[in-house]
This record gives sequence, structure tokens and C-alpha cells, in this order.
Amino acid sequence: MFRDVVRRHPDKLALIYEATGEKWTFRWLDEYSNAVANYFYQQGFRLGDVIAIFMESRPEFVGLWLGMAKVGIEAALINFNLRLDSLVYCVTTSGAKAVIFGGELASAISEVNGMLGKNMAKFCSGDYNPDVVPVETRHLDPLLNTASKLPPSQVPVKGLDDRLFYIYTSGTTGIARSMVNVEVIQYIGEICRYLLNQPVREAETQHCVRLAVGNGLRPTIWEEFTKRFRIKQIGEFYGATECNCSIANLDGKVGACGFNSRILPNVYPIRLVKVNEDTMEPIRDSRGLCISCRPGEPGLLVGQINQRDPLRRFDGYVSESATNKKIAYNVFEKGDQAYLSGDVLVMDELGYMYFRDRSGDTFRWRGENVSTTEVEGILSHILNQTDVAVYGVEVPGVEGKAGMAAIADPEAKVNPNVLYQELQKVLPPYARPIFLRFLPQVDTTGTFKIQKTRLQREGFDPHQTSDRLHFLDLKLGKYVPLDEYLYERICAGKVAL
Repeated sequence: MFRDVVRRHPDKLALIYEATGEKWTFRWLDEYSNAVANYFYQQGFRLGDVIAIFMESRPEFVGLWLGMAKVGIEAALINFNLRLDSLVYCVTTSGAKAVIFGGELASAISEVNGMLGKNMAKFCSGDYNPDVVPVETRHLDPLLNTASKLPPSQVPVKGLDDRLFYIYTSGTTGIARSMVNVEVIQYIGEICRYLLNQPVREAETQHCVRLAVGNGLRPTIWEEFTKRFRIKQIGEFYGATECNCSIANLDGKVGACGFNSRILPNVYPIRLVKVNEDTMEPIRDSRGLCISCRPGEPGLLVGQINQRDPLRRFDGYVSESATNKKIAYNVFEKGDQAYLSGDVLVMDELGYMYFRDRSGDTFRWRGENVSTTEVEGILSHILNQTDVAVYGVEVPGVEGKAGMAAIADPEAKVNPNVLYQELQKVLPPYARPIFLRFLPQVDTTGTFKIQKTRLQREGFDPHQTSDRLHFLDLKLGKYVPLDEYLYERICAGKVAL
């Protein structure tokens, strides 16, 4: 397919790199990738071998994996934010025989050089500083300049079931852009909320966008986003790269991430099944089969596996144990297998599905389930799209976990008790955060997923942070500052929660 495009449009732009103004035509990309294919084949790399690519986003990144694919070499696409142990793990778990890194990441490779193994070949693309790169590193650019740019003579026959490259879940990065003579845009995670948080500009409605496709658009801002930016249709979807139960909202139903027919459910064999909310293990009936949820009941999304059907198969991960954890048996019927998404959704009477939580994003408080995703959305909406992380924290001697919200408030403008008055209007008592933490910013991943591990570990202990902490005093009906004295009293069970 790529060769056909090159033949038809050799001088058409294929890649535009805004950082430097570079523009690659299809002919240029084809010749570069041919040089990659010919060089690495000449170096002895063959069908099924893996080479890791560790560089920031630029045209060479595309040319490298494309060139490798032309001779059957599989690329492992490494997140350029990784360092030390995480970097070593991601490179070595792929079984890579070599790593190509950008000159901008030379110091990161040097830090782990001793842990990558003596047999790991290293190639540097871009700026080459011999004082920074490991001594055995080869400068790739001049080597590619001398390699043949003709199509490789050894082209393996590969099909739908063969690997193109390895990707790693939850690690890519991206920047939201808006351009005029564009009709479809893609959004991820919190981008829509970030855009809403920007000052209103005249240019924001001067576009031709008719459809925005993505996932993670919170129902609380759905209509506000479409009205302000005049987006005619939202194509919200649910899915993961490896899953077999993707769904999509094709008719703009506000808040829904997909649809599955309740009249003909077997046409697309996915289900919401009841689970133990603490362990996320499916609950089974007397026959040992999973129990389907009724409309309005949240449940784990599962998809029946059929390895003979390209749309229903599940190929899993490099790690066999990780693959096995995603498979359940005897789900729809005896002897079948199903993919466990790890995500909780809820279906309405018509068959529209709504994302509820990712596994681990709920906690129980006072016998009720609290959805961190829901509370985050409401808090953020009240605070004009401020970054918010909601999580459960353990309190000594108290059953369940108390809700805590970390709120980005760099200028100390948020009034906790004005916030509480608003929360009383929109959240049930059990879902209102017991603890508040005001901090300069809330850490997120490259895909804008909120990072909560450190926040949960530090909890509401004032010894662990200098951030402002508040406690919901139910007797006073307001948030009060949480100091070391109050912390000790709460831990001793002397304060009512």
C-alpha cells in the first residue's frame, strides 16, 4: 500500500515536522526507509529480529520502523520519557538485539548502558556527541547516507497475523492542534477540558471541523465543549489497542462511549458482567458462568474470544503471564474464553454504554462505591476545569477508604468552604471528599492520565507534604485546616468522620 502511494504521489508531502520546518515527501520517506532496510539487513538482522527505537517525535522515527518492516525486522517503540529501570525493562522485555536512540536522549542511554547487556548494539540518530554516547555506539546517519536507497531485494511475505512492531500501553504523547481546511480532529484524555480552560478567542469557531473523534470526553463538559467550539459531532469510543471489545458512539448520544444492541446482543458478543468490586473478579452463578448486568448496573466489560475471527481474537502481550491475567474462562457458556477489559461501564435501557471507571478507580466508603472518575469530573467542572485527582486513603481503625481530592491551586485562590457548598448540591454525602490537598499542579502522564500513586502513598499526613491540607469537619459543616495535632486525633479515632 505504501509503495502504491509512493508511485502515485512521489512528490506529495508525507510528513511535516513543525519543530524544524522539515517536510518529507513520499519519495524521500521511501528512500530513507529503503536505506534503513538495506543497512540493517546487511548488518545481519533478519525476519523476526527486534530493534528498539528510543527517540523523540520526528520524521526519522517513522522512517526507521517503516524501513525495518520492509525486511521483516520488528521495532519496539520506546516512550522517550522513560529513564533508568523503566527504560531498561521496556527495551529488554521486547527481546531487542539493538537500540536506535536519538542524540537528544544520549545521556539517558549512557545512564543504563551497563544494564542493557554487552551484546546490545547501539546506534545514534541525529546529533552525535562522542563525549556523551556509549563508546561502542555507531552514528547511524552517515551509515544510512551510504546505504542503497533502492527497494530491498529480500522482502518477506507477511500477513495480517504477523507482527509489525511492539507498542507499550499508556505511554504515548501528543499535542492538540486546531487548523483551518481540516474536517476531522482527534482528542485524547483531558484535551477537551484543557481547551475549555483557555480564554475565548474569535478564531476558535473559524474552522471546518465536523467531527471530533476520541475518548475520555467527560459527560460534564460534553455539551459545553461542542457548543463553544461549534463541533457538530462527537465520535467518542471505548477501546484499547489489544482488546477485542471496542465500541463507538456513532450518533452523538451525549456521554456515551458506545452502543451494543439489546435486541441482538450476540451479533457483537460483548457483555457487562457483575464483579467483586474489591478484586474485580467476575461473580458467577450456580452453573459457574458469569452474570450479565441489567440496565443501570455497572459491570466489567468483557469480549468473547474467537481466535479464528480477526475482530474477536486476542493475541495478548509479550509476557505470557500478563496475557493469562486478561483471559477468563466459562464466561458466556461452558468452555469459552473472554477478554477482561479491566474497565467498568454501565448500559442504559436502549443499549448505550457509558464509561464508569478503570479498575482501581473506585473505592468503598460507608458501604457505598465512590467513582473517582465521576467525582473528578464534578470537582473540575465546579472549579472551571482545574486539574483534580480523586483517590481513597486509609484511615486507621476505619472501614473502607475516605475520599481525598488533590486540587491544582498554584495561586491559593480556591475557597474550601465555597467549594463544599457547591459539592453539597451535586454529590451525595458519601462521595464528598473528606480530605482536600491543594498543590501547585497535579502530575499527569503523557496521555493526560492523572498520576495518583505518590498522592495515595502520602495520604493526608501533614508530615509527608508542605501542601495545604483540609479536613471535612461534619459537626461544623465545613472544611478546616489539617495540622499535625488534628492528624494525630483523626488517627487515634478521636474525630468523627
